[in-house]
Amino acid sequence: MATPAPALAAPVRGIDTPHVPAPAALMQRSPAPDRWLWWGLLIAAAALIGGVMATGVSPRYFLQPTGMLIVLGGTAGVTLISTPRGALAGALRSLRVLANAESVDRRALLEELLALNRIRRAKGLWVLDIESNTASHPFLRDLLLAAVDAPGRADFQAAIESRIRVEERRSDTGAKALEVAGGFAPALGVMGTVVGLIEVLGQFSNLTGVAGGIGTAFVSTMYGLALANLLLLPAAYRIRAHAVEALEIEDMIFEAGLCIYDGVHPSLMLERLGAFLTPSANPSPKPGVAG
Repeated sequence: MATPAPALAAPVRGIDTPHVPAPAALMQRSPAPDRWLWWGLLIAAAALIGGVMATGVSPRYFLQPTGMLIVLGGTAGVTLISTPRGALAGALRSLRVLANAESVDRRALLEELLALNRIRRAKGLWVLDIESNTASHPFLRDLLLAAVDAPGRADFQAAIESRIRVEERRSDTGAKALEVAGGFAPALGVMGTVVGLIEVLGQFSNLTGVAGGIGTAFVSTMYGLALANLLLLPAAYRIRAHAVEALEIEDMIFEAGLCIYDGVHPSLMLERLGAFLTPSANPSPKPGVAG
């Protein structure tokens, strides 16, 4: 594996580093608006509204309270029926997180992990208890405490692996809840259409009213399709992508934790963790990392 960037090579120069760099300088964890998400919503809404306006039909024609009630209320109801309360609460929390982008600077995190390894090699495993107070990532803080408290390496590894497995299962519950809702919404739209057609058939003698009523009835189908394919399913995929990113960061920290526990040489640790860097953060290799 190629050695990562020169900026990462410079700090790995010995084991006499007095402390880990300040977390604020290492991690970019301040939430900021996710521009890609908002641009996507804007483009989808503009395309839908533009398509409606291109038909020449008044937008008021598409405002059907009956269809909205059936689709929105029915989707909310079946979601409550099919999703446990804890999973539903997790889905709501995930939706709030989607509004803001919270990124982790992997190169800075790697530098922090290398610095922790140098301190451990110089002062021993017990010093991680103190360094955990300034850890920039919550999972890193818990990992350092577990490394100090565990009676052996096998116990330390088993405890962290169990936590990662549990978080991996939990991270998917929010996406599954939205996928369930997205699966029911189009069917409920069809149900609204059927209700509208029944109403139309009740006044079949008025052909003008029948023609307008049929168009009105099919608006419910559009509601269901739009709710599922423009909101619920894309949000579920986005939640799952966020979960994958978070779990990859935890895997990186876990691999580093094993290196720190074993007191692996910094250059070897750099090789093992380099695979977790994104391509943009892993430019041309540079040899000569000292430890």
